[in-house]
Amino acid sequence: MVQDILLIVVAYTVGSLSSAIIICKIMGFPDPRSQGSGNPGATNVLRVAGKKAAIITLFGDLFKGVLPVLVARGIGASFEVQLLVALAALLGHLYPIYFGLKGGKGIATAFGVLLALSPTVALICLLIWIAVYKWKKVSSLAGLSTAGLAPLIIWLVSGSAEFTLFGLALGALIYWRHRSNIRKLLAGTEV
Repeated sequence: MVQDILLIVVAYTVGSLSSAIIICKIMGFPDPRSQGSGNPGATNVLRVAGKKAAIITLFGDLFKGVLPVLVARGIGASFEVQLLVALAALLGHLYPIYFGLKGGKGIATAFGVLLALSPTVALICLLIWIAVYKWKKVSSLAGLSTAGLAPLIIWLVSGSAEFTLFGLALGALIYWRHRSNIRKLLAGTEV
């Protein structure tokens, strides 16, 4: 029990590390929260710091989703605890303790936790993201489409009620963090 709580707390603190802010600082770029969309995520880093910084940010956000889940699995945590660890890592990214609870929108970190929990689910989600992005060329729409379909994909692949509930929570959090993007999509002003 104590080990499970420690895993969840550590996952949240790891998730709270903002790859965007750290990478931009190391590479000498302005804080991504002060430019572009103001979002500390890979898409905004692409806008304000370029492709190299965005790719590093993307992999940093992905890694902080993968790592806590793999550590939990490696020390024998149950699948239910792994789901809580995954949720904690995502919550850390969305609401980071180190940055006033103002984090990114969660797509890369969500993909990271899904990759650690089920590579098959992650691959299907990635293919959906790529298809929607190629069709509409709007990153937020691709992410929202994928997050909306994730619970169904999880159910079809795993048949696990707990994992599907996790997928619903993941989707709800991503939709909540994308509220401004949803308004822009509905208004036809999202790019």
